[in-house]
Amino acid sequence: QVRLVESGGGLVQPGGSLRLSCAVSGYMNMLAAVGWYRQAPGKLREWVASITDSGSTNYEESVKGRFTISRDNAKNMVDLQMNSLKPEDTAVYYCAARHFSEPTYGYWGQGTQVTVSS
Repeated sequence: QVRLVESGGGLVQPGGSLRLSCAVSGYMNMLAAVGWYRQAPGKLREWVASITDSGSTNYEESVKGRFTISRDNAKNMVDLQMNSLKPEDTAVYYCAARHFSEPTYGYWGQGTQVTVSS
């Protein structure tokens, strides 16, 4: 069983930074990938970034160059560093994980709110 708990959300001004953390309990070495998704009010949940077990990263086009995903296997943590934040980044951010035996992200955290506003 894998449990994900996000932290680090909050209110920040445009141009500011936030660092989200995802604490992974369970067998992190059995996870093929960990990702971050977000859902803004009235919109569908969208993928933001992901990192594989080998450390390969991918980013949604609108966050490339601003967001950085990283993982610390020793601490069972996956972080999302968000810089140059924009009002359109406002959303609930979710951490998700995919087991090696599964084709989709089957584990989800409860989400953390990020609000970018002056």
